[in-house]
Amino acid sequence: MGSENREIYWIALSMVPGIGCKTAHQLLEVFEEPENLFIETRKGLETVFGKRTNIIDAILSKSMFAEAEKEIKYASINNVKILTYNSPEYPQRLKRAECSDNPIVLYYRGTANLNSQKIISIVGTRKATDYGRRVVEELIADVKNENVMIVSGLAYGVDTLAHRMALQNGLPTVGVLGHGLDMIYPNENVSLAREMLGNGGLLTEYMTGTKIDPHNFPSRNRIIAALSDAVVVIEAAKKGGALITAEVAGSYNRDVFAVPGKVCDQYSEGCNNLIKNNKAHLMQSAQDLFYIMGWKKNGKRESVQTSMFVELTPEQKIIYDLLLQNRELTLDEISLKCELSLPKIASILLTLELKNIIKCLPGKMYKIM
Repeated sequence: MGSENREIYWIALSMVPGIGCKTAHQLLEVFEEPENLFIETRKGLETVFGKRTNIIDAILSKSMFAEAEKEIKYASINNVKILTYNSPEYPQRLKRAECSDNPIVLYYRGTANLNSQKIISIVGTRKATDYGRRVVEELIADVKNENVMIVSGLAYGVDTLAHRMALQNGLPTVGVLGHGLDMIYPNENVSLAREMLGNGGLLTEYMTGTKIDPHNFPSRNRIIAALSDAVVVIEAAKKGGALITAEVAGSYNRDVFAVPGKVCDQYSEGCNNLIKNNKAHLMQSAQDLFYIMGWKKNGKRESVQTSMFVELTPEQKIIYDLLLQNRELTLDEISLKCELSLPKIASILLTLELKNIIKCLPGKMYKIM
């Protein structure tokens, strides 16, 4: 069966009324492939959905297939990649266990690698001040030589500045949209979006024809958070989309950074509160980002010297190798992947942490220094 034929089932599953992202993943655990869901009998579907006849009727009618076919045709004509959850190009950071509400289908137009080695998301107020603009400019200029991809939401203010400065400094930049790829919002960013396609791209979970809905933008913020290694908040009021992104990033075990401002500044209140409540690292320069993330200058990642291995016991080496291969793992994930007791694992992790070989993150997540 061709890829287009398989894609139609994935898109159709994402369109079934009453089935959200989490439920879709649960169904995939049962049916393995979306097409198996759509060839199931009513009786078989009743064992899964019980009396939720609206969902069963929708699946059996296949009424969403016509729209799915239109989406595939639009993608083919407009160089849009349909990234299904099983696609090798699907962002692997979104597949991590903590991102259980990730979309099963994404639509992508662009040239950037969504699985780049280093990705940071920059978010903030739509009414950036001169201070905020200067911070964005200096931050991106400082990461210019670090092969970092910049992600934001293509909104007014900090988002737009982040995308523009990334392009000016030759860095790939991806905008995550709250609508389909058949339009750009705000309209003032049409030319910017077009330029991003040459060194970056546009990513969305929404199909073409999706109307501008304010509820879609907080939802897309979870993708901005999950797509990156770290989220940087530059100017944010007491409430707003940037703080939603920061909260989600924290729940996804991503590092969150906030640039402080004067206590009397309206658009620094959110950043200051994140720092005050230990929900974000205080960030004064790119060096703070490099240090916390364990990133080294010249595009390389800090790593333990090979000579360090002689100091590791065989059990320590097992856990070190696991983290080296997976970048970040929770305590439970480490336990599942190696045949050691939890107390033993906890002891080894503490030893490696004291040796400055690994780092413990929020949520009992561990990574190599």
